[in-house]
Amino acid sequence: MLETSPWYVRTRLKTRQLLLVVALAEEGNIHRAAAALSMTQPAASKLLRELEEMLGALLFERMPRGMRPTLYGDALIRHARAVLGSLDQAQEELAALKAGRLGHAAVGAITSPGVSVLPAAVAAVKRTHANLRVTVAIDASNVLLEHLAQDKLDMVLGRLSAEHDKLALRYEPLTGEPVCAVVRPGHPMLAGAPVALADVQSHTWVVPQAGSVLRHRFELMFQRASLAPPSNVVETSALLFITRVLEQSDMIAVLAEDVARYYEAHGMVAVLPVPMDCQMDDFGLITRADRLLSPAAMVMAQALRVASAAVYGAGRTP
Repeated sequence: MLETSPWYVRTRLKTRQLLLVVALAEEGNIHRAAAALSMTQPAASKLLRELEEMLGALLFERMPRGMRPTLYGDALIRHARAVLGSLDQAQEELAALKAGRLGHAAVGAITSPGVSVLPAAVAAVKRTHANLRVTVAIDASNVLLEHLAQDKLDMVLGRLSAEHDKLALRYEPLTGEPVCAVVRPGHPMLAGAPVALADVQSHTWVVPQAGSVLRHRFELMFQRASLAPPSNVVETSALLFITRVLEQSDMIAVLAEDVARYYEAHGMVAVLPVPMDCQMDDFGLITRADRLLSPAAMVMAQALRVASAAVYGAGRTP
């Protein structure tokens, strides 16, 4: 039951104060924050002072060249973003309902489900809900989860790692992610007998950057086979570059299997028959635990579950 006089009513907390807190976090300077909110610097300073007095806590350290959030400020910034995001979402949903639309769903995905699951899910949603607006982003998990925290995305098809707060996120595992080696069609190694890891150790490899999970597991795979990891490497995760450089050389690249099969189906690469025992961690559907999904986002989330089941079935379990 809603409290009859919650603290933010008693203290007359202003939405403008929440906007100022977020603007200060983004700008790091009271003058720029005030300009972003179309107010004067004295008015912004007064709003902040009133808020700090109301809460009984210093929210920002005054530095010689700007302002830096305190621990109290960091906590309020996080909640202010959530409140303002919810208000934006409410306005958007109401406007969509008035216009006869279901609303907007924003989904982010890492590359593998981005090519294997997401297109089918989006197509299914648009077949049944033509007026539902869909936004798609493809990037690394950490980037997407940062956008999820900032309310720029409703959900993410990606991975969680140790640094992510599991209590703040809901995670539904979908599948593991095997990897494979790929070469250009017509590569000399495709014509011979099955390839062993020792056969490719001295070749030029296109691999993810040092420090990435896949790079670590790629090198560990060779070490477990009593082989030195390849030293003749090109480091990149840019798929357009990878496909072009393979086309113009006899290099070998390591790719997620879903991505490799997609490019193979379009005749751009061929999967090299060499065992690649360096599977990535499972990925899944990630949403925020402190936010309810909008009707549009719920439609998209269910479409992603259905598309994932159709693609992976029970054959690839996390």
